[in-house]
Amino acid sequence: MALNPFALGAGLNCHPAKQDKCYFYDMVKITEDIWYWHHNVSECYYHIQLTIKYRRSVFQEEIETEMLSILKGFKERYYIDIHAVGYDENHVHILCRFLPKYSGGQVVRLLKSITSRLLFQKFPEIKRQLWGGEFWSDGYYIGTVSGR
Repeated sequence: MALNPFALGAGLNCHPAKQDKCYFYDMVKITEDIWYWHHNVSECYYHIQLTIKYRRSVFQEEIETEMLSILKGFKERYYIDIHAVGYDENHVHILCRFLPKYSGGQVVRLLKSITSRLLFQKFPEIKRQLWGGEFWSDGYYIGTVSGR
């Protein structure tokens, strides 16, 4: 049963008082801070910190704007909901949540690979600053954050 991913409420088991805050993406029901997926209920937020290779300061306003537009597509395609993004000179903080079918490492791999590929395509001059190699360093930080 294909549902409109942008339909509010959609009339499927959504609490009447929360019809305006209930979204359905295929088999995922998102009600405010709780995700319902098949037989799972998820309410877990993650703080992810990614560092640029060699701790180079490459974040500028146009690169930050492009990265935000890249991250917006993650919710529809991978069910990774990006709540907030914070930039420093050489690293980025991401507050997100994702379905329990993904591990933290899988989400980080997706974030790193897709953002670096698209940023290198749009801003090829970044490769020269990073000596032609990778955008992100090998490591990362991930921690759970309580929503309560």
